[in-house]
Amino acid sequence: MSSSYYPSASWTMRTLTGALLLLLAASAQQALAAAPENSSAQALRATHQRLSDKLDKSSFGRPVQLDSMETADGLQGDVYAVVEHPLAEISTALKGSAHWCEVLTLHINNRRCSTASGPQGREMLTLYVVRRYDKPIDQAFELPFVYRVASATPEHLMVELSAESGPLGTSNYRVTLEAVALDERKSFLHFSYSYDHNTMVRLGTMAYLATFGSDKVGFTVLGKTPEGQLDYIRGLRGLVERNAMRYFLTLDAYLSAPGPEQADRRQRRWFAAAEQYPRQLHEVDLDTYLALKREDRQRDGASR
Repeated sequence: MSSSYYPSASWTMRTLTGALLLLLAASAQQALAAAPENSSAQALRATHQRLSDKLDKSSFGRPVQLDSMETADGLQGDVYAVVEHPLAEISTALKGSAHWCEVLTLHINNRRCSTASGPQGREMLTLYVVRRYDKPIDQAFELPFVYRVASATPEHLMVELSAESGPLGTSNYRVTLEAVALDERKSFLHFSYSYDHNTMVRLGTMAYLATFGSDKVGFTVLGKTPEGQLDYIRGLRGLVERNAMRYFLTLDAYLSAPGPEQADRRQRRWFAAAEQYPRQLHEVDLDTYLALKREDRQRDGASR
């Protein structure tokens, strides 16, 4: 004779309740994990909407907006731009520390870049920077960045580079790129560049900018000079605006030619873009710039 076991109603209810609670907990964890990315993407799209009028009327000749500020301890420059690249293309090009070495060494003062694995499996990127383009590489200072992809979804990309210490009393370097898709062809980028400095560095930099660097200006227009010319911001904010724009142009040049055999094309594009703003960014002629970058590639045996 066979017999059947029928669970009690209370046991069935407890089992169903437990399963439901587990399902709800898993759903809540997924929602919490997705929330920061979604909110970041939404915030960046809101920024695009807020800046849309300025982007349409930008003085840069393209939809670009540059902001700068002196923070309590240092400087920060932010560049916002609409670019003719799909988000998937940007993500492919700008994920990976080796790609960022290719990007950052387009800057005239960045003479070498290397990648390595750091503590706790962190991805490291070390940049070698000279104070002037004509200084030898053995006078370069090192910036050891921690590289991190903070978000990489079909709707949002965020890449962060951070260096706790820098040369000559500087610290807390932060480089951040964010991007969201606007449509199938265009994306909106936010590039941020900041660092802290101590009082001695700040005073020394201000003294230089008031004397030998007195002709250096940024991009923010304060008004007009007595002669009727545009009066650009100077000093520390002018300094961070020039560097933020140079770095944004490295990103733009790299996105235009991300392939491994495109170094020369990227360099020429970066130089041409910088020369559109000679008052702020002109340093050398094209032949000198290309010769420096060729020297760097030959010295390091790299394919950049």
